[in-house]
Order: sequence, then C-alpha cells, then structure tokens
Amino acid sequence: MKIDLHSHTNFSDGHLSPEALVLRAHTMQVDVLAITDHDTVAGLEEAHLTQKAQKRPMTIIDGVEISTLWHGFDIHIVGLNVDRHDPQFLSRLATQAETRLQRAQTIADKLAKCGFEGTLERALKLAGQGQVTRAHFARVLVNNYGVASMEAVFKKYLGKGKRAAVKAQWPSIEEAIQWIHDAGGQAVLAHPAHYDMTAKWLRRLVAHFRFSWRRRHGKCVSRNE
Repeated sequence: MKIDLHSHTNFSDGHLSPEALVLRAHTMQVDVLAITDHDTVAGLEEAHLTQKAQKRPMTIIDGVEISTLWHGFDIHIVGLNVDRHDPQFLSRLATQAETRLQRAQTIADKLAKCGFEGTLERALKLAGQGQVTRAHFARVLVNNYGVASMEAVFKKYLGKGKRAAVKAQWPSIEEAIQWIHDAGGQAVLAHPAHYDMTAKWLRRLVAHFRFSWRRRHGKCVSRNE
C-alpha cells in the first residue's frame, strides 16, 4: 500500500491543480492521499470530485498545513481528517489568508529595496486562486529577475534573517493544534528535520509539540517529559 500524507496543490505552493494531483497519484498507484495545502482547504472539493470519476479506488484525506510561530521559527502543523466544511475552521483559516497577504506586501516592499520592483503582482498572478507563499516570490525572482535558483533566492533574500525575510504573526503551535482538534482532525508536526535549527532546538520543538498535543487531547502530561 502506498500512502502520501503530505501533498500540496496550486491552491498553495504546489505546481499541480487538485485534479492533476489526484490523477498523478493514480499514475503513481497511491492508495491514500492527504492533501495538505498551506492554510487552506479550498482545493479539497475539486480533489474529491475528481476521485469520484475514477474507477480505481483511492482514499483522499482532507488535510491542511497550518503556519505557526515558535521562538522566532516558522513551524508547520499538519492537520489530517479535518472537517473541510466546519464554519469555525474556515473562519480561522481566513485569518491565515489575510496574514499571508499582509506578509506578501511587506516582502514585496523589501524586495523593491533590493532592486526587484513589481514582485507582488507577479507573485499573486502565480498564486492564482490559491494562497500566496514565499515560494511564489522565489519563482518570480528566478523567472523574471535572473536569480539563479529557488535555493539562491532563499539563501540571499527570503531565508531567515535575510534582506527580504518577513516574520508573519502566525498563531502559536498550541492554537493550531486546537484549531485542528476543534475541526475533528489529528495534528502532526510537519517535516521536523527540515527546520533550520540545532539539534538542541529541534528536541525542544518536538517536546513542546508533544506536550501541547497531549494537553489538547486531555492526556496526562508532565512538564518533565
């Protein structure tokens, strides 16, 4: 059985539409696919409609990847099996979309000071109906301004502490876990090995997430764990 519990569509920073992602998953003989776009569940309806038209069975898990802020680090919390129709959850995600737009404007202002004018309009065009992300700005700089690669963009401009880096006012890890829990889902710490932090900080992150998760789920916890 093939299972993919972390995937993005062009409703955030993925390249494929929900329909194309589902068809690609079938090509790769995936049996369970979680679609976890950044701070939105807007692409899930299209994914389910696409799957209904397929002869081959595949389970689509409704998911999301919520941006949070922890000790200056952008930390992502994946929610699996969330209720994509829950009004409170959708309202909370709408605040994330607004935060993304505010961050995008600030990023564009900083990039303009670096000599890159007009990046916001291009980034929003790339994002289309989806969430605008730093990856869209990176693609803009590669495609339109001669920066060598996405990696080079983050290394010089968009990475932590760089000239166009912007720290958005994301919710806390505890809040994200609560949002996911309230929407009937399960919270998971996304890609912990990918964060730019020392092993000591990574251990602190994992311990903090574990403590927060257990507390939100009513488990007995000890701060010494």
